[in-house]
Amino acid sequence: MQITKDTLIGEILSMDATTAPYFLEMGMHCLGCPSARSESLEMACMVHGVDADEMVEKINAHLAKAE
Repeated sequence: MQITKDTLIGEILSMDATTAPYFLEMGMHCLGCPSARSESLEMACMVHGVDADEMVEKINAHLAKAE
């Protein structure tokens, strides 16, 4: 299971809810609101000033450990 910059936040959280801390760390505290869940990872990173490629790597590494 892997994500890309185009993967929606809601899809990532549905895949593995233990990814939530990665979003909280970057300042995305509204994970339950519909607009946040329908935002792509790339858009969320852009809004919060986070490198999207680094975030993809971190989350994919986390998901690989969970398998």
